[in-house]
Amino acid sequence: MKPYCSAVRLGLISDLHGNLVALDAVVEELAQEGIDRLVCLGDVAAGPEPRATIERLRELDCPVVVGNWDTWLLEGMPELPGAAGPKLRDQGNWSAEQLGEPEHAFLAALQPHVELNLNGAAVLCVHGSPRSTTDDIRATTPDAEVAEMLAGAEPAFLVAGHTHVQLARLHGSTLIVNPGSVGLPFNSWPPIGAVRVSPWAEYAVLTLDDGLVSTELRRAPYDVSALLDVARESGMPHTEWWADQWVTGARA
Repeated sequence: MKPYCSAVRLGLISDLHGNLVALDAVVEELAQEGIDRLVCLGDVAAGPEPRATIERLRELDCPVVVGNWDTWLLEGMPELPGAAGPKLRDQGNWSAEQLGEPEHAFLAALQPHVELNLNGAAVLCVHGSPRSTTDDIRATTPDAEVAEMLAGAEPAFLVAGHTHVQLARLHGSTLIVNPGSVGLPFNSWPPIGAVRVSPWAEYAVLTLDDGLVSTELRRAPYDVSALLDVARESGMPHTEWWADQWVTGARA
């Protein structure tokens, strides 16, 4: 990779899942950091505040790539596997019903790839992988499988979400960064039994400074009890089941 000059900082957010309380906490931290650019890696609206979360994203005026849940909200929810599948499908259908024409237009305009140039460094932004929004790139994914997911792309940086798990991994000359999830960060992977959700919001900051690259995987604290109150008042189905997935102080 060519050396980079003059510092530039890119904020990375992903998998908001209609959690406006968490998004606001992350945006506040990023504002204090003085980042130069921000990109969102999809799955923005399915959750307790779908319309308000999209409105906040529009205010941020940052590039957003499409996630699998964004597509499902527009085209219809598929059958989802596992014991939680029917509940998640109900929540997705409810989220879709909350959206009006402006929100539909916003989601329909999202593209599967966004390419950024940061001081000569190519940054490819996707939800799952360049191949599919539902691909999982994990720390343990074999190199051969990652190569297939890259589908011939060789950017200096690949930033992707979807797994709800933070990651920084080198594949050949490409640094792969997953900022985790703003709205539903998984407490562990693979899950043992039910997926547990951590009581913080996750994001990342990618910095290029005078030939050096750094990746910061961060957690932003926020009031999860306030989020759960919002969810209970929203009318979203299966709210108590959803609330029980969170790791609170009593269950940490």
